[in-house]
Amino acid sequence: MFVLGIEAATPVAGVAVVEDGRILAERLVNNRRTHSINLLPMIKAVIEEAGITPKQIEAVAVSSGPGSFTGLRIGLTTAKTLAWVWQVPVVGVSTLEALALPLAPQGQMICPILNARKNEVYASVFRGSAGQPELLTGPLALGMQELVQILGQWEGPVTFLGDAVSEYKQEILDRIGDRAVFAPQSALLPRGAAVAELGYRKMTRGGGVPPLELQAEYIRMSEAEVKLAARCGK
Repeated sequence: MFVLGIEAATPVAGVAVVEDGRILAERLVNNRRTHSINLLPMIKAVIEEAGITPKQIEAVAVSSGPGSFTGLRIGLTTAKTLAWVWQVPVVGVSTLEALALPLAPQGQMICPILNARKNEVYASVFRGSAGQPELLTGPLALGMQELVQILGQWEGPVTFLGDAVSEYKQEILDRIGDRAVFAPQSALLPRGAAVAELGYRKMTRGGGVPPLELQAEYIRMSEAEVKLAARCGK
């Protein structure tokens, strides 16, 4: 089964094609250009590099959140449009689970964190395993103090990764000391290949849906929605 994976929930744009979970082609761009410019040329390139045609794609997997509101909308719109044109199912994949996937074989606690602004992060806590990250809690939007309190439920080292690490690294060290482990720079960025692989696994369990049914997992309201709710509440 050929699956196209699309990651656009963060400032990084990533796409990949996998066949039965094996990566055939992958591209990642972190040049701060809008995803609406990057994604389609990248998708065209990885399909060609995989040596297949769009007609051979059997599912489109996409990072469905949490993450940037704009990035999620661009990613989901792209994925749903392609799935509709190609008449294939679309699969939503947790951004945080996709981040955790490459580290799962290490067997440790994994805590992906993404910048949610307003002094908060989007976070989940996973336990690594040989196959797939086991979700322990999340996804949540919360401050670092709350996250550390949640992590206190479990013992042992915790590996942090994601785009919020650079901003919160010192605070994490101050709060939990040598329990904190930080993933190497190469593992901090989300990858389209992880989205595609998780999408493939979901497809084998019947997890695909028609394009119009897939919704983003925003976790909290956007600023515009907050302002609208405030006005309506007056």
